[in-house]
Amino acid sequence: MAIITISRELGSGGIPIAHAAAEKLGYTLVDGEALRKIAGKFGLTEEAFEQADEHPPAFVAEKDFSLLVNLHRIELMILDYALKGDVIIYGRGGQDLLKDIKSVFRTRIVAPFEDRVERWAEREWIDPELARFLVRKSDQQRAGFIKYYFDRDWEDPLDYDLVINTQRLSEGKAVELICSGVSDKNLVEEKSNSKRILSDLIMCKKAEISVLSLQDIDGQHLSLSAENGTVTVSGHVHSKEDHAAVLDAVAKTESVGNAKDKLQVISYRQEPDDH
Repeated sequence: MAIITISRELGSGGIPIAHAAAEKLGYTLVDGEALRKIAGKFGLTEEAFEQADEHPPAFVAEKDFSLLVNLHRIELMILDYALKGDVIIYGRGGQDLLKDIKSVFRTRIVAPFEDRVERWAEREWIDPELARFLVRKSDQQRAGFIKYYFDRDWEDPLDYDLVINTQRLSEGKAVELICSGVSDKNLVEEKSNSKRILSDLIMCKKAEISVLSLQDIDGQHLSLSAENGTVTVSGHVHSKEDHAAVLDAVAKTESVGNAKDKLQVISYRQEPDDH
């Protein structure tokens, strides 16, 4: 069956729905807990994982660069899970990360703000005013994460195949709808192409991490894409040395078959000294 992604609002009941759907389908649930367990294998400390996981940038250059590299590592973990198949990807911009995969069933769990505040206060045994602050902060943080890294409004219903309002529908009905929707023939028929595209995405993500990890090279002007084992590098760098270093890093990345060079070298113009 298809891959499922679940976008959720805090207090909407998304996590019990995700757990129940995963159990019913026999799927692996890829949530924060699952990713945290394997973070070390992908070069992430627990602290680094927590700082990068679903967080928008801090707008501090050095910190944002570190967050970006670690975000790519988290995305690589998600792609690795997706390649294995039969997974529910919970949050983490899964529907955006897998936007090129046609067999993804994109779902969203929502509820009115005050309902979510009440649920969160009851679940965490906290004051309703504190719950209100935490729910609002979570909404802003997750919306900012999606907008900054994927340039998308996370509330746009057209970006999802199924939106469930848990004020109106029970947990059981939500699970039923998800399990029924993921077996739709339009999604299943696309599954055969998914592994090839996912393999390319994984290769590209590894190459991106290799390039971003280079010292003293500005990676924000670079763009990488992959198809059939070939990674294409485009954009620009500021010197011939940077050009060579980027292509070398890509070529040496695990599983990269070929590196296609579309890079330009654009040097900063040096202003003449005043005499």
